Amino acid sequence: MIQQPVAEKTEEKIINGTYRVLVSDAMSEEGLAPLLNNDNMECVQQNVNETSDLDQYDALLVRSGTTVTAELMDKMDHLKIIARAGVGVDNIDIDAATKRGIVVINAPDGNTISTAEHTFAMIISLARKVPQANASIKSGEWNRKAFQGTELRGKTLGIVGFGRIGSELAKRARGFDMTTVVFDPFLTKERAEKSGVRLAELDDLLSEADIITVHTPLTKDTKGLLGMENINKTKKGVFLINCARGGIIDEDALKHYLENGHVAGAALDVFEEEPAQNNELLNFNQVISTPHIAASTKEAQLNVAAQVSEEVLQFLNGLPALNSINLPAMSKEKFETLQPYYELSKKMGHILSQSMKGPVQDIDVHYSGEVTELETSVLTRSLIAGFLQSRIDAPVNDVNASLIAKERGITYGEKHQTNALGYSNLVQAAVKGEDRTFTIHGTYVKEYGPRIVRINDFNVDFYPTGHLIYIQHTDKPGVIGKMGQLLGKHQVNIATMQVGRKEEGGDAIMMLAVDKEANKEVLADLTSIEEIKLADKIEV
Repeated sequence: MIQQPVAEKTEEKIINGTYRVLVSDAMSEEGLAPLLNNDNMECVQQNVNETSDLDQYDALLVRSGTTVTAELMDKMDHLKIIARAGVGVDNIDIDAATKRGIVVINAPDGNTISTAEHTFAMIISLARKVPQANASIKSGEWNRKAFQGTELRGKTLGIVGFGRIGSELAKRARGFDMTTVVFDPFLTKERAEKSGVRLAELDDLLSEADIITVHTPLTKDTKGLLGMENINKTKKGVFLINCARGGIIDEDALKHYLENGHVAGAALDVFEEEPAQNNELLNFNQVISTPHIAASTKEAQLNVAAQVSEEVLQFLNGLPALNSINLPAMSKEKFETLQPYYELSKKMGHILSQSMKGPVQDIDVHYSGEVTELETSVLTRSLIAGFLQSRIDAPVNDVNASLIAKERGITYGEKHQTNALGYSNLVQAAVKGEDRTFTIHGTYVKEYGPRIVRINDFNVDFYPTGHLIYIQHTDKPGVIGKMGQLLGKHQVNIATMQVGRKEEGGDAIMMLAVDKEANKEVLADLTSIEEIKLADKIEV
């Protein structure tokens, strides 16, 4: 069984008495109690810039105030684990840590309630104009007519992104007799019904909701999600809330719709550039804002400190880290044997996630041939992590992927079988949704690397990397020519092309490797060709 790296409990360590833990940023002593009260741990609270014996520490705990660079790690050559007391790890060089065999963990659950409560506080404050009324009365005014508010009862709350925080918001909305409508392309109807919310397409949510709050990760697909086009689809008088990531709501577009009165108000805890001291949105009286404090409560800070303290303690005592950000380490020999299949399975997960855009209920992975002699559970976790990474507003890795899948209502399993379809090794994965299944077969060829050899029932053979376009079409003369001409018009160069079909004139697929990412316009134009039923971009 391939394990994560764990701290070695050597005779020398026990004789010397302790592991040494450096806490570089201010943290709750109550939260640090698991480390402070353990006889085998020496916990020092001191900034790294003021610490002379950095090479003596086994663990480093930080918040956002300490930047953990490769240079700092070079000075801490005994360092085994870095713990971020919070969710974001932008201040830690993850690649550098991974190369040095240092595990990086965070506390993904510690601030869920605080963020949900802050978001709801922003909703209430916006609806009842609490900050504006407070400022007015403190300036000596008593202008009751100027601050007539809006009741939440009977209103529709639109939640974009239904992870942990979105789920907590829905609970609170029920207490205010609100209707909750949710857009999350990966949420199943069953889970939506259990949560007491109605699942909807984004356009339907935009047109129905009186209040819209966003809770998605900031990715290429979600950046500017509420921009000029989508905000125009909302109700006149809508309230917009962003306590997630700056940039999900396009600030220029928000400014435009505030100026013309379409958006009645906005509540912002995050901005595209922070600190937001010169942001023009702050000049609007109908905009309320806070300085990125949604997770800043005593309880949240206690929770995140306690969570990482417990995990550091367990890790140093030889147990695996459940919230590891980077990949688990392994012996050099096992890594060299497993690595090609590991790369293959991760790429297969990425392709499956982008090809199966809707909700997913089950992932089945089958192994046959030489690969069955390896520790395939590692490969299964790798595939699931690759599948979930673009779908989840939290770091996903091989260690926590199975737990996150379970939280999302996704079951998974693996089997070994004898039929490798003529290949020396074969990995087969099937992703099942509410109304369709998508399958992919991959193999590793020593001379050529990882290959995808089958998609659904179509035989193909391509290297899964870079910019890809997946096309489903009818096998008719001239289709490839039309496709090539259209891509040429868009200055999209085809590097390689694989075509698969079952029978002449029937259903067929194309997998194109292209030199640049296909945008929405390219994909829309492709599907305008009569014979093309579907065109999706895949980034691997």
